[in-house]
This record gives sequence, structure tokens and C-alpha cells, in this order.
Amino acid sequence: MIVLITFSVTIFAQQSFVNFSHIEHLSERIYLSGDSVSIIRIYADYPSYNWVDASSEGITCVDDAARTAVAYLRHYELTKNAVSKNKAKEYLKFVIKLQAEDGQFYNFIYADHSINRDGKTSFKSFGWWAARGVWCFGLGYRIFEKEDPQFAALLKTGIEKTFVHIDTLLHQYGKKKEISGYAIPQWLLYESGSDATTELVLGLTEYYTATADTKVRSYIEKFCDGMMQMQSGDIRTYPFGLHRSWETMWHAWGNGQTQALAQAGKVLKNKTMIASAQREAEGFYSRLLIQGFKREFDVADSSKKREFEQIAYDIRPMVIGLIRLYEATNDKKYLTMAQIAGSWFFGNNAVNVQMYDPLTGRCFDGIHSYTEFNKNSGAESTIEALNAIIELEQYDKTNDFSKYRRTNSGENKKFIFAIYSNGNDEAGLVIDKKQGSLSMMTGKPFTDFKKKNLK
Repeated sequence: MIVLITFSVTIFAQQSFVNFSHIEHLSERIYLSGDSVSIIRIYADYPSYNWVDASSEGITCVDDAARTAVAYLRHYELTKNAVSKNKAKEYLKFVIKLQAEDGQFYNFIYADHSINRDGKTSFKSFGWWAARGVWCFGLGYRIFEKEDPQFAALLKTGIEKTFVHIDTLLHQYGKKKEISGYAIPQWLLYESGSDATTELVLGLTEYYTATADTKVRSYIEKFCDGMMQMQSGDIRTYPFGLHRSWETMWHAWGNGQTQALAQAGKVLKNKTMIASAQREAEGFYSRLLIQGFKREFDVADSSKKREFEQIAYDIRPMVIGLIRLYEATNDKKYLTMAQIAGSWFFGNNAVNVQMYDPLTGRCFDGIHSYTEFNKNSGAESTIEALNAIIELEQYDKTNDFSKYRRTNSGENKKFIFAIYSNGNDEAGLVIDKKQGSLSMMTGKPFTDFKKKNLK
């Protein structure tokens, strides 16, 4: 039973916020190519939250099934919940069915369970949906290797089928072009798709953790090199250490470079990768937490920018990226930043609305403006919320992270800062402009600092 104390839009809980009920509502067991698999329906609209198909694309896709598998796999790994292990396996089986023999992936199936082979979001390719396929295969292989070697062998085969396509990408290794003074590496997915490449690297890193395959290590190092070359600036210099998503554009959704670099850096004992993740966290994530989240902007053209829409898929990469950075450095500052970022799901956002409901397991689909939000709750929003919350709860069993609210923020000659309260204590996230450093302060040290410096 979840004990709730509600004021405004805040939920306090003493047990897990992780609730797969809405995922289960969206899920369906079907027969596909002679086997029973699980699929997840893509959209569910307020107020009924009945299934809604993706227009002409189909009824379900690898994009969402793979991330659902990741959520169940991590939930099983952290809680030993056998139900989650079995659920993950059923989603993995669907993704296996959508991989072509040549190692590329289709994305959607239609209502008659045939594969959408021609749609612009489904055609056989090695891009976004393939990267997510590798992500869930890699994590699944690491977890099932000892528990179910026969099934793990299928995932291993699926990963190894992609090597020919990775080799093709890496034939361009070292090749760059330049746009507006920014270096654009050409060996990432979509030539400069640093965003999509992060999910490929996450899968390869999980696979390498289990196998120590030297070829895969080389893949990870080269892709991470490309991602790091998409980084510019530092804590004092624009664009503040962010990793661009594609060419000169940065967008929040799926931009998981800190997550991928921190995780790979820890596994490979590569300090350069970890330092790159720190540079983004300290220079750019700090500003998003202090000044407010953004949707996208062009680092080379200040006229090209949007503040909204803000979605769960914007928040998960930051939350888990900061957690992986904490795990790589043991610097608790990053864990506190992850917890503050995660409070977005519980009301610490532009509309002060609780986006994720632990009683139903739904996450709203997005924030449109300072006054409007989308009450629909599709697969992506819910999966991304659950992935973030699963990771947060391993370090915060009482879910105190949900209580954080930004109570003040500002800038003076010396500092850029935000003050947060969780109902009991205050925390201050402070950029020292002169020193070029980031501090997270709590308790009496922050009280004293605030009195002296943040008048």
C-alpha cells in the first residue's frame, strides 16, 4: 500500500513509485513469426487512455519495445523481481523478430502483425531503432548470460549481426567536416547523430561488460571519441560543455551522451570519457537545473531555439547520466543533481504539475508552455519516466527526490545559483563564475554561504 500525503501537486510515498500498470495496460501478447511475444501499444489518450494506433505507421514498434525491455531488465536486476525478468524476455523476443537477417532492423508492425517495411519510420536500416535494439540486446545478454544461456545466445547473435554495419560506419573514422566553426565527425549514426549513437554505445557497453570483446571495446572507444568531438565550451564558456545532438543542433530528447560516456568510461577505466561527461554535467546540466529546461537550439544560430515542448524523454538522459556519473566518480553532487532533475516528474517543472502518477503508472506526454500540458500518456513517456525512477530508487528508497522544488534562482557578479527545498532541508546548486566550478551545498554550509553571497 502506498501512503500518500498530498499538497498542491506533490506526492510523498514510503514505498516504490515504480508501477508498471499502465505499461501492462498498453501491452498485448501476440503470435509473431510462430512465437509468443509482447508488444506495447504506442499512444493512449486522456481521459479513457484507450489504445491509439500510430496513424499509418502501425500498432507497435521496436523503439518502444526495446526501451520497455530495458526498464524491465533494470528493474529485475535491482529488485530481483522475477515477473520483470519474464516480461523483459517477452519484449526482447519481439525485438528479435524485427531484426532482419542482415543485422538491420525494421521498426513497426501493422494490426495484422505484418512488418511495415517501407514507412519512413520503419524501413530496414541501422539507425535509431537499431541502436535501441542493440541497447536492449546488450543489457539482456549481460543479465541472461548465466541465468538463461540459450536465450542469451540469441541476443548475442543479434548483436554480432550488427558488427558489419558498425564496421561500415567506422570506415569513416577520423573523417570530419566543419559547419560554422564546429567540427562534425562523420562516423556516428546518421553521420553526426551523436544522440542516436548514445543508445548504440549503451548496448555495446553492456555487451562488453559481459564479454570483454576487444573488437567491441574498439567500437565503443571510436564512437565515444566522435561524441566527445561534438562537445564545445566549458562551465564558463558557451555552449557550456554540451554535447551537440546532430551537426550544430542540440536537443533535449534522447541526448544521452553523459549517460553513455560515464558508463563506458567507468567500464573501460577511461578518464577522458568520464571527464567529458563531467564537463557537460557541470557546465550545461547545471544551467538547465538552475535556469530551466529547454527543448532545442542551434549553437551556431541563436535565432533557432525552442523552450517547449518538454517531455519525459528529455529528462531520463539527464537523470541517469548524472547517476552514472556519480557511480563513476563517487561525487555525491551528481546524485543530488540527478534527484533534482528527477523531481520534474513530480511537479518541479514549468507548469508545477505532477507528470508521473505512481498510483496509475502513467506519465503525461509533455509540457507545451508555462500554462499547458498534455494529459495523454503514451508508451514513450511512461517508459522513460519508469527508467529514470527505477534508477533513482536504488539510491533513494524513501523517494525524497520527489519533494524537491526550486524556490529561487538568480545570478550576481560572482555566482549563478538555484535554491531547492525538499520540505525539510535546502540545497543550493552554485556556479562560481570566477573559479569556473560547481558546488552543491546543503545544511549549515549552504545557510552560511547563502547569507554571505546570495543576497
